[in-house]
Amino acid sequence: MNKAYSQLGLAMRAGKIVTGDEIVLKAIRSSEAKLVILAGDASPNTQKKFRDKCGTYNVPLIIGFKREQLGTSIGKPERIVLALTDQGFAAMIRKTVSNLSEVEYIE
Repeated sequence: MNKAYSQLGLAMRAGKIVTGDEIVLKAIRSSEAKLVILAGDASPNTQKKFRDKCGTYNVPLIIGFKREQLGTSIGKPERIVLALTDQGFAAMIRKTVSNLSEVEYIE
Protein backbone atom coordinates (compact mmCIF):
# COMPACT_ATOMS: atom_id res chain seq x y z
CA MET A 1 0.00 0.00 0.00
CA ASN A 2 2.75 2.44 0.90
CA LYS A 3 4.37 1.72 -2.45
CA ALA A 4 1.25 2.86 -4.34
CA TYR A 5 1.11 6.08 -2.29
CA SER A 6 4.78 6.84 -2.86
CA GLN A 7 4.31 6.22 -6.60
CA LEU A 8 1.39 8.68 -6.61
CA GLY A 9 3.58 11.22 -4.82
CA LEU A 10 6.32 10.72 -7.38
CA ALA A 11 3.85 11.20 -10.25
CA MET A 12 2.55 14.39 -8.58
CA ARG A 13 6.06 15.81 -8.23
CA ALA A 14 6.64 15.00 -11.90
CA GLY A 15 3.51 16.97 -12.80
CA LYS A 16 1.69 13.94 -14.20
CA ILE A 17 -1.44 14.08 -12.00
CA VAL A 18 -4.52 16.27 -12.34
CA THR A 19 -7.12 16.48 -9.58
CA GLY A 20 -10.61 17.81 -9.21
CA ASP A 21 -13.93 16.76 -10.68
CA GLU A 22 -14.13 19.00 -13.73
CA ILE A 23 -10.41 18.91 -14.55
CA VAL A 24 -10.37 15.10 -14.48
CA LEU A 25 -13.51 14.94 -16.65
CA LYS A 26 -11.84 17.28 -19.14
CA ALA A 27 -8.71 15.07 -19.15
CA ILE A 28 -10.86 11.99 -19.80
CA ARG A 29 -12.69 13.67 -22.69
CA SER A 30 -9.45 14.87 -24.29
CA SER A 31 -7.80 11.41 -23.93
CA GLU A 32 -5.16 13.01 -21.74
CA ALA A 33 -6.05 10.75 -18.77
CA LYS A 34 -4.28 7.37 -18.85
CA LEU A 35 -5.67 6.16 -15.50
CA VAL A 36 -8.32 7.53 -13.15
CA ILE A 37 -8.25 6.79 -9.41
CA LEU A 38 -11.46 7.38 -7.49
CA ALA A 39 -11.73 7.27 -3.70
CA GLY A 40 -13.71 4.31 -2.42
CA ASP A 41 -15.61 6.61 -0.07
CA ALA A 42 -16.84 8.83 -2.91
CA SER A 43 -20.61 9.19 -3.21
CA PRO A 44 -22.50 6.65 -5.35
CA ASN A 45 -23.39 9.40 -7.85
CA THR A 46 -19.74 10.36 -8.25
CA GLN A 47 -18.74 6.72 -8.66
CA LYS A 48 -21.40 6.22 -11.33
CA LYS A 49 -20.40 9.40 -13.16
CA PHE A 50 -16.74 8.37 -13.41
CA ARG A 51 -17.52 4.70 -14.18
CA ASP A 52 -19.72 5.80 -17.07
CA LYS A 53 -17.30 8.45 -18.37
CA CYS A 54 -14.25 6.17 -18.14
CA GLY A 55 -16.18 3.36 -19.80
CA THR A 56 -17.26 5.60 -22.67
CA TYR A 57 -13.73 6.90 -23.32
CA ASN A 58 -11.94 3.60 -22.54
CA VAL A 59 -9.90 5.03 -19.67
CA PRO A 60 -8.87 2.54 -16.94
CA LEU A 61 -10.52 3.27 -13.58
CA ILE A 62 -9.48 2.21 -10.09
CA ILE A 63 -11.90 2.66 -7.20
CA GLY A 64 -10.33 2.25 -3.80
CA PHE A 65 -8.32 3.94 -1.07
CA LYS A 66 -9.72 6.67 1.15
CA ARG A 67 -9.94 10.34 0.22
CA GLU A 68 -7.59 11.38 3.05
CA GLN A 69 -4.95 8.87 1.92
CA LEU A 70 -5.18 9.98 -1.71
CA GLY A 71 -4.74 13.62 -0.72
CA THR A 72 -1.88 12.92 1.66
CA SER A 73 -0.03 10.82 -0.91
CA ILE A 74 0.12 13.76 -3.33
CA GLY A 75 0.69 16.43 -0.69
CA LYS A 76 -2.79 17.97 -0.85
CA PRO A 77 -5.91 17.99 1.32
CA GLU A 78 -8.54 15.29 0.76
CA ARG A 79 -8.95 14.24 -2.86
CA ILE A 80 -11.86 12.28 -4.34
CA VAL A 81 -10.54 11.79 -7.86
CA LEU A 82 -7.14 11.86 -9.57
CA ALA A 83 -6.10 11.27 -13.16
CA LEU A 84 -2.63 10.22 -14.23
CA THR A 85 -1.60 11.76 -17.53
CA ASP A 86 1.53 9.67 -18.13
CA GLN A 87 1.31 6.11 -19.49
CA GLY A 88 4.43 4.98 -17.63
CA PHE A 89 3.16 6.09 -14.22
CA ALA A 90 -0.29 4.68 -15.00
CA ALA A 91 1.14 1.25 -15.84
CA MET A 92 3.37 1.27 -12.75
CA ILE A 93 0.48 2.10 -10.40
CA ARG A 94 -1.90 -0.39 -12.04
CA LYS A 95 0.68 -3.12 -11.54
CA THR A 96 1.18 -2.14 -7.89
CA VAL A 97 -2.53 -1.98 -6.98
CA SER A 98 -3.62 -5.05 -8.95
CA ASN A 99 -3.15 -7.31 -5.93
CA LEU A 100 -4.16 -4.99 -3.08
CA SER A 101 -7.21 -5.86 -1.01
CA GLU A 102 -8.12 -2.19 -0.39
CA VAL A 103 -8.87 -1.65 -4.07
CA GLU A 104 -12.50 -2.46 -4.75
CA TYR A 105 -12.76 -2.09 -8.48
CA ILE A 106 -10.34 -2.07 -11.38
CA GLU A 107 -11.58 -1.65 -14.93
